[in-house]
Formats: sequence, C-alpha cells, structure tokens
Amino acid sequence: MQVLIIGCGDIGQRIALRHLAQGDTVTGLVRGAHVAEKLRVLGITPLLAELDHEWSLPSADAVYWCAPPPAFGNDDPRLDRALRRLATPQLLYISTTGVYGDCQGRWIDETEPLKPKTERGQRRLAAELHLRAWSARTGSKTVTLRVPGIYGPGRLPAQRLQAGTPILRAEESPPTNRIHADDLADAAVCALAQGVAGGAYNVADGVPTSMADYFLRAAALLGLPPPPQLPLAEARAQLSPMLMSFLEEPKRIAPAALRALGWQPRYPDLASGLPHCL
Repeated sequence: MQVLIIGCGDIGQRIALRHLAQGDTVTGLVRGAHVAEKLRVLGITPLLAELDHEWSLPSADAVYWCAPPPAFGNDDPRLDRALRRLATPQLLYISTTGVYGDCQGRWIDETEPLKPKTERGQRRLAAELHLRAWSARTGSKTVTLRVPGIYGPGRLPAQRLQAGTPILRAEESPPTNRIHADDLADAAVCALAQGVAGGAYNVADGVPTSMADYFLRAAALLGLPPPPQLPLAEARAQLSPMLMSFLEEPKRIAPAALRALGWQPRYPDLASGLPHCL
C-alpha cells in the first residue's frame, strides 16, 4: 500500500513506522530539509512542499492529514486547496477536541454538538466540513480523530518548567485530557483501517486530570522544581492563549467509540505514560 502523510512531524513519523513495519511504502510531506533527511533515515520518502502554495500531489492508497491549519482565521485554506486536487480512496484527518467548545467539565462523546469558541477550534471545524463535502463529491472514505493535548518523548514542558513559568493553581484547575503520542499513532492506524466512513472518533486515555496535575507530575519526573501556582485572575494575564483555551473549555473525553474498533491505549493514564517520555 502507498501511504502519504501530510505534515510528517512527530506523530506522522510514528504513524509511518507502523505502516513500514507492515511492508507499506510511505511518503512524508515536510517543509524543512533537515526533517526530510530524518525521514530518509527512517525509510520514509520525503516530499518537500509548502502547504500555503501549490504543490504536487503524489498518488496514494491512503492519506493521513497531520498538518495544522494556518495560525490565524477561522478556516483551513491549506486543506481546502489540497482537497480540490486530491484523489485517494481513504483519508484520516487529525482534528481537535476543541471543536466541542466549553462542555463545563462534563463527560462527552462524539454525539456532543460542535460549538467551538476559539478560532483554533473554528479552523478545525471548518476543516472537518471541507472533508465532508470532499467525501460526498468523490466517494472517498474519510475518518476524523478529535485529539486533546498530546504528550510523549520530546513533548514534555521542560523549558517551561526550567523557566519557572507559573500554572493555574490546583484548586482551580479544571479537568483536561491527554493522549500519549504512541497511543495516538496506534489510534490513527486503527481508525483508518477499522473506522466507519465519515466517522469521527475521540482520542484520549480516558482518565482526565487537571493541567496542574500534569505539570507537577512532569516536574517531578524531570527532577525540576514544581512551577509556581497562580489564582485564575492572575493566570489569565500570564498563561498563553493555547493553555487558556484548554482551561476555559473544560470537558472529560470518553474514547469508547474508538475502543470499540479494537484500539486500546498502551498508556491508559499519566502514571503509566509519563515514565515512557524520557
């Protein structure tokens, strides 16, 4: 099988290795020559391209779209532009649980209405709508994964902890959801093979904890001092918009539909997953 991974960074490379182990041929689209060289070492054929411009689309039996939308606006012109020329029997798109917006900390599944508050979530919802239209037009199978915060090797907040950047204090920290990078790669391969055409699946370890818990556990693992904790009023002024979007749109993600396809996380909680990040 010919596999094309658009945005072949950390997660894309993990997906690629799973397909290479099955004997498939993998092409990975990246922007930088240094990443292209890494792909060659891994056995992935690199394709250098810039998604904000026209680029050549190789043929593929399966496509994984791991590339993010642009950083601004409420649409994803990168995906829309590519879909006008893309022909493949099946495509998996990595979206975000941000498309659900603020669920006030409730447990939710894929039947939850899509009501993103942030531009980041709105861009992802626009991408999901582009995919639906493309699938209806071409008959190609599409599957969407809605993904929360990703952690894994090379993804721990070491620099932030070393800098002593504060976090929201534990008493005010709402539930947040995570998935280990290896579990996400497994989920992507499983969902494309086993998922229902047009289906969307939540990906999470199913054991949400607070963001404060994550940063405190990561600090302990890395042997760094715990970060200072701020009340919410002060945190709003000091935390990044990305972090605040997780805090202001709390939800508990249920991954039952994905598990029903046969996927099981290797790391079902932070306690089991964090030690495998070093």
